[in-house]
Amino acid sequence: MKSLLHALSITVCTVTAAMAGGAAVGTAQAQSFQPAIVFDMGGKFDKSFNEAAYAGAERFKKESGIEYREFEVTQEAQREQALRTMARRGANVVVGVGFAQASAMEKVSQEFADTKFCIIDSVVERPNVQSITFKEHEGSFLVGMMAALASKTGKVGFVGGMDIPLIRNFATGYQQGVKHANPQAEIFQNMTGTTPAAWRDPTRGGELAKSQMDRGADVIYAAAGGTGIGVLQAVADAKKLSIGVDSNQNHLHPGSVLTSMIKRVDVAVYNCMKSAKEGSWQAGSRVLGLKEDGVGYSLDDDNKSLVTDDMKQKVEAAKAKIVAGELQVQPYKQ
Repeated sequence: MKSLLHALSITVCTVTAAMAGGAAVGTAQAQSFQPAIVFDMGGKFDKSFNEAAYAGAERFKKESGIEYREFEVTQEAQREQALRTMARRGANVVVGVGFAQASAMEKVSQEFADTKFCIIDSVVERPNVQSITFKEHEGSFLVGMMAALASKTGKVGFVGGMDIPLIRNFATGYQQGVKHANPQAEIFQNMTGTTPAAWRDPTRGGELAKSQMDRGADVIYAAAGGTGIGVLQAVADAKKLSIGVDSNQNHLHPGSVLTSMIKRVDVAVYNCMKSAKEGSWQAGSRVLGLKEDGVGYSLDDDNKSLVTDDMKQKVEAAKAKIVAGELQVQPYKQ
């Protein structure tokens, strides 16, 4: 009996060890692929651009079971350092979030020719870099139409973050959409600043929104990263309508956020990591617009009472024409 128990004990230990060993091997195999992401100013929980990128990385982690390395930039000099550190530590693919990462990625991608890099919102022409940009003007055209159709005063506003061509592209698309729906509409426009601090100044965003509302604007579109949170708050306090950006921000102030211009940064990050893992990753530039489902607008339980069937029909008709090439939305030109 004792010998039988001893044999059983050995068998159980052997099976347990084998299972543990198998799990260890599985983990090692899974983590032999190492993705990394460097978020830009404002942090990964900015409820806007960075957070959309974070959602894409989290989706990859959830579906693949693979952890990713991350870094949140708080100072200009950290971008290059963070990208280089990720590559040096063996990351197979490194995602740089934001146009401001371009010069750093240009340099680091040359140092680590065997590492794959993806940059969001800029173009770096290197054989180991994938560049993803968006037709922000197309998505902004649609929310511009919604702003004009929802406005009771015929006056709407736009608050941008850092005054750069990228944000001007949001603004010019918005202006075209407003005028398409109401040629007589008046549009107020302000940029928050000319430095990266413009992305994280909600107090200033609120002040600019109040100034526009004082002039009669009753719908304001914020394309300003974390600064936009202040815009949405000020507009909600005044019981007017706002428009969010990048991520779906409707839930931040239900009944006050008319819609959000969705920019599928999450999809770009997810696809970058997934394709690198699967071996289908390719360098080069990709531009995502309405046709590619790279931009759009949000409609959910938080804003459905604000968007009438007539508004939706008109916006969807314009969207179909843009996708078909029958309606041209002009991008910003410097």
